[in-house]
Amino acid sequence: MKKNARFNTKLIHAGVEPDPTTGAIMTPIYQTSTYVQEAPGVHKGYEYARTQNPTRNVLQQNIAALEGARFGIAYSSGLAALDTILKTLSPGDELLSTNDLYGGSYRLMRKQYEKYGIKFKFVDMTNLDELKSQLTESIKLIWIESPTNPMLRIIDIAAICNLVKNHPAKVCVDNTFASPYLQNPLNLGADLAYHSATKYLGGHSDVVMGLVATSDEQLAEQLYFLQNAAGAVPGPQDCFLMLRGIKTLHVRVQRACDNARQMALALQNHPKINNLYYPGLLDHPGHDIARAQMRDFGAMLSFDLKENTMAAANEVLSKTQYFSLAESLGGVESLIGHPASMTHASIPKAERLKVGLSDSLIRLSIGIEDEADLIEDILGALE
Repeated sequence: MKKNARFNTKLIHAGVEPDPTTGAIMTPIYQTSTYVQEAPGVHKGYEYARTQNPTRNVLQQNIAALEGARFGIAYSSGLAALDTILKTLSPGDELLSTNDLYGGSYRLMRKQYEKYGIKFKFVDMTNLDELKSQLTESIKLIWIESPTNPMLRIIDIAAICNLVKNHPAKVCVDNTFASPYLQNPLNLGADLAYHSATKYLGGHSDVVMGLVATSDEQLAEQLYFLQNAAGAVPGPQDCFLMLRGIKTLHVRVQRACDNARQMALALQNHPKINNLYYPGLLDHPGHDIARAQMRDFGAMLSFDLKENTMAAANEVLSKTQYFSLAESLGGVESLIGHPASMTHASIPKAERLKVGLSDSLIRLSIGIEDEADLIEDILGALE
């Protein structure tokens, strides 16, 4: 592939070559646990499948190219990838994170890694002064979500990276909601781009995986070492499915973005909605930043109800036809969820309420169905 290939071409070709033995255009599934060696230490680059697998290697090269990185590392889930990144920290280190983030990330940080002497601070990262006030020498990792889950806040990645460029902390951006099609954190100054690839990259709700991209060679060596040492690797079948899903990332995400834009306009002044959260709206506080650092505004949308109760939310959740009540997001089919009782249930209610995550908040993952059907479905449920 040419070095100056454009993004949509990279989706199809980056890291992918016809199979040298058969000419197969699709990367084969190397379903093997080990590899025969000619003599001890004399082999074709592969020894054991936990350490390396040809199908996985192609996927890792692919995600690196999509994020403009030198290295890509694949894990068995998004949380396995986060777990590995957290293992690069040592007792006494601190991590500074946004106070509006995925509940699973919060749970792993607070419930597991605090036991190992790692400290976590959660701040409003849309307020650079607040972030700067918490930036001590003990901070070794800054964890950004943008757009955030589920409040769809937009964090100025470039501004934070510029703020800490002379600080020893590494910056990791959870790029799950945006995907590499909409946003490339490394181009904005981040050290790591992280994905729950289960979502938009896979895109078909049929594979669980985490992907990380970086150009920091020392950091990549740590992550490769931990990938092999801890063994939280994806199987070759999953890597094959992920490569297949990535090939259509651009057409899927763009269609979903177009649908989300129309959904937001249809709900903007609905009498039963209290707050509508979608960065594509002109009155969204992060609209201008999103326009500057993203190619479109994404396909996630949240709203809470004027009748601010869980019962009111359940009434809406139970009446949709095309939106399926389920956790996860980013598939071709539309999903509806209730963060307070589902994806963010592990966050204490008081912490949720501080960032506006109320009991009536509903999160939509807009799929690629006909936009009119999706809009009618939500409007009907609200009625």
